[in-house]
Amino acid sequence: QVQLVESGGGLVQAGGSLTLSCAASGRTFSDYAMAWFRQAPGKEREFVAAITWSYGSTYYADSVKGRFTASRDNAKNTVSLQMNSLKPEDTAVYYCAAGSRGIRYSRYDYNYWGQGTQVTVSS
Repeated sequence: QVQLVESGGGLVQAGGSLTLSCAASGRTFSDYAMAWFRQAPGKEREFVAAITWSYGSTYYADSVKGRFTASRDNAKNTVSLQMNSLKPEDTAVYYCAAGSRGIRYSRYDYNYWGQGTQVTVSS
């Protein structure tokens, strides 16, 4: 079955960096878009970034543009999210998602989800 497994979350001070990884398995994802969403306590799950497997095209939410970088390793079936200059408002559970409809910004357009990894940024 399809599995998305995130790793790399943790506690970091404001201004620091973290790299999240998502290992995908169970099907061919070459025609999928992979995305990162996050959900803070009491808030809706929001789009953070996305990347296409085929061309590596990337898209970012305005709130993370210039600080976060999405990438993929086709050979390892892994996508990553490099997060720099982290802010306390980046604190959330981060989810990896895969969708067959191409790049979309709504969580409802993604078919598969990981279990999430906690990122906490202290001030």
